[in-house]
Amino acid sequence: MTPRLLRWAAVPLSLALALSACAKGTGGAAAPTQAVKYSPEARLSGTLTVMGFGTDDEIATTRLDRAKAALGPQVEVKLVEGELDIQQFLSAVAAGSPPDLINPNRDQIGTFASRGAIIPLTACVEGEKIDTSMYREAAIKQVTFGGEIWAIPEFNQVQITMANADLLRRAGLTIQDVNGSRWESVTAAARRMHQAPGGKLKVIGYDSKLPEFLPLWAKANGADLISADGRTAQLNSPQVVQALEFAAGVYTEQGGFPKVKALRDAADFFGKGNQFARNELGAMPMEQWYLNVLNNVSPKAPMAFDTFRDRQGRPLAYSSGAAWAIPRGAKNPQAACRFAKAMTQVETWKAAAQARLAARTKENKAFTGVLTGNTRADEEIRKMVTSGGEPWDGGVKAVYEANANTFSLPANPADEEFKKAWQDAVNRVLNGQAEPKAALDQAQQVAQAALDKAWAAWARRTN
Repeated sequence: MTPRLLRWAAVPLSLALALSACAKGTGGAAAPTQAVKYSPEARLSGTLTVMGFGTDDEIATTRLDRAKAALGPQVEVKLVEGELDIQQFLSAVAAGSPPDLINPNRDQIGTFASRGAIIPLTACVEGEKIDTSMYREAAIKQVTFGGEIWAIPEFNQVQITMANADLLRRAGLTIQDVNGSRWESVTAAARRMHQAPGGKLKVIGYDSKLPEFLPLWAKANGADLISADGRTAQLNSPQVVQALEFAAGVYTEQGGFPKVKALRDAADFFGKGNQFARNELGAMPMEQWYLNVLNNVSPKAPMAFDTFRDRQGRPLAYSSGAAWAIPRGAKNPQAACRFAKAMTQVETWKAAAQARLAARTKENKAFTGVLTGNTRADEEIRKMVTSGGEPWDGGVKAVYEANANTFSLPANPADEEFKKAWQDAVNRVLNGQAEPKAALDQAQQVAQAALDKAWAAWARRTN
C-alpha cells in the first residue's frame, strides 16, 4: 500500500476560534451528538459521507464492500476521495456541515480533539461493542486524549532498513553496518558508498530520512521528543541534539543535504527506475509499505533488509498510520461508528488480504503482507504471506519484527504546532541556517509555549 501523504494547511485564527467556541464545555462534542445511541442491532439508514478515503486498490475496495454490507441497504455511502483536505474539513465543521467520518493520520487526532472538530468515541465503542483490545497498543495510545478514545486505528506503518546489496558488497559492508545499531558504521557507510564524480552526487550512500525521521533517531538514542503525558517538550535534550547532529552529519559526509535531496527528489520512487534498482542509493530506513512497492516494480533489484535498530542493537520502529474519526456535527454518527468498526475488524482485514493474495498470485508474485492497527488481524494475515525467496522473505521477517517493537508520540492538543516546531528546526539545520543545538533550543521554546497554551485552553473547555 502507498500511504496518503497528509499535510496540514494553515488554519485561520477565525476558524480555530469558531471551533473552540462551539466545543467549549462539551469536551469537543456538540450536545446532539452526545445524545446519540449506538447499538450493533440498530437498523441504519440515510447517507454516510466519508472524507479522505479512496478506493485505489483491492485492499480498499474489499474493505469498503464489507463495510457497506455491515451498514445495510438503507445507507448510501458517499466518498470524498483523495487526501484529507484539512482546511476544507475544519471549514466544514465550523460551518456546521461536516462529513460524517474522516480518515486522518493518528498524529492529527489530538489537535482535532482539542479544537472540537471531532467527538470522543466512548459511546460509539461501548454501544457498538467494539473490542479495543484487538488494536495495537501504540496505535490506541496515539488516539487517546483526555482519558477517551477519539479515533479507531486503521493501517499501521513502521520502518525497516533497506539497502542495495551490490553497493554494500562493493564497499566491503553488510546490512549490519547500516541498520542503525552503530552510528559510526552508518557514517562510514555513507562516506564509502556515495559517489560524486566531479562534485556531482550520483549515488547516495545513506539517507537518514530527515526531517521526518528525527523521532526515530532520537528514540534510538534513548530520547523521546515529548513526555509520556504529552505536556512537556523535550526537543533540546542532549540525546535529541546528538541524534540530530548525527543524522544531519550523514548528509554532510556526502556534500550536504541539498545535493542528497535533489537526487532523492529526481528519482522514480514508485517505478521500476527507483534508486535501489538504478544503484543510486546505498541504504536508508523506510516505511514497510515500500517493500511491497519494490517487490512489485523491481523484483530483481539487489536488495538487503533488516530491522532498524537502536544503539543497543534492539529492533525499533516509529508507529504511525491512519485512523477513523467522527466529526462534531456529523449527521449520521451511528453509521459512521459502524463503518469504522467494520473497516477495522479481523474478518474485514482477512478478506482484503485474500484479495491482495489472489491478485499477487495471478501476477506470479509474492504476497508480502499488510500491516494494520489490529494485532489479531496481523496474526491472521501473516499466515497468508507467500515466499518470494530472498531477499524478500528476509524483508517480510524484518517488517513483522519491527511491528512488534514500536513506539509512538502521545496525543496532545498542540500536535500540529509541536510537529511543526521540530520539523522547522531540522530543516534549519539541513539548510545550513542553524546548528543543531541552537535550532532545537529555539524549537523547544516554540513547542513548549504551544503546549502550555493548548493544555490551558483544553482545561478551560472541559471544566
